Amino acid sequence: MAASRAAASGRVLRGCPERRRRLLLGWGRRLCSGGAADAKTHFGFQTVSEKEKGEKVYQVFENVAKKYDIMNDSMSLGIHRIWKDIFLHQMNPCPGTQLLDVAGGTGDIAFRFINYVRSQREHQIRQKLRTHQNLSWQEITKLYQEEEDKSLGGSRVVVCDINNEMLKVGKQKSQHLGYSEGLSWVLGNAEELPFNNDSFDVYTSAFGIRNVTHIDQALQEAYRVLKPGGRFLCLEFSHVNNSLVSSLYDLYSFQVIPVLGEVIAGDWKSYQYLVESIRCFLTQEELKELMEDVGFLKVEYRNLNSGIVAIHSGFKL
Repeated sequence: MAASRAAASGRVLRGCPERRRRLLLGWGRRLCSGGAADAKTHFGFQTVSEKEKGEKVYQVFENVAKKYDIMNDSMSLGIHRIWKDIFLHQMNPCPGTQLLDVAGGTGDIAFRFINYVRSQREHQIRQKLRTHQNLSWQEITKLYQEEEDKSLGGSRVVVCDINNEMLKVGKQKSQHLGYSEGLSWVLGNAEELPFNNDSFDVYTSAFGIRNVTHIDQALQEAYRVLKPGGRFLCLEFSHVNNSLVSSLYDLYSFQVIPVLGEVIAGDWKSYQYLVESIRCFLTQEELKELMEDVGFLKVEYRNLNSGIVAIHSGFKL
């Protein structure tokens, strides 16, 4: 059974690049024609209607929400934490940054953002105090207290996710971990964001954009809500550029991850989809080109772990 599943996976993997090309062409046609009610897309290795994909993806994340963090640690052996730390360091937000994190329901990026900005703010306070060597102990204490009241320096992060169960998990984590200042949660669709134009300094999406039905539309929305000079950052599974790593990665993905999903979360199918969705997602260059088509400039990407994941960056200039 496992062998036949692996063989089927290999056959469809070889067909995925052609599907991606058709998908890119389909985006262009839909933009010109206004879309079609019976338009087809992929859900993992299945071909489904666009409406059906949205419903299926929603169900996947509703199913996995409660075990999402445990499964991330199990599937990646904890490496996803390092990827997200690298992602934040590449963002390098300063106090006052307004961040929109899309498809970030469990709060991993939001919490890291808050920690990073707090650290930057504390550094600013220490630098400020070094310039006031003649202050009394009472004056220094008062200054610290005043600065602590605005520890994020005006920064704010809005977590936007289409799935209410994922948001619920994120809110519970924020309460447990003590995050409240500068953090809000919004139920919303990446393809039709409920925010005004030119509202955010940074837009992030970590392991979410490949699940969007119309990726071009999500990118257009990202461009719209960013302020001039704003930055788009995407952390996503991508395409491995090392043949040995690719073979081992495929073996682990198709033979181990769905089993972990069944054992830990009681859900084989959802994790089978997540593995398949990675193989049918755009290559690093294809996503770069799509970002440039939308209008982003200075677009570049950085591969991590031989391209297992990639960080794409672009600016609204």
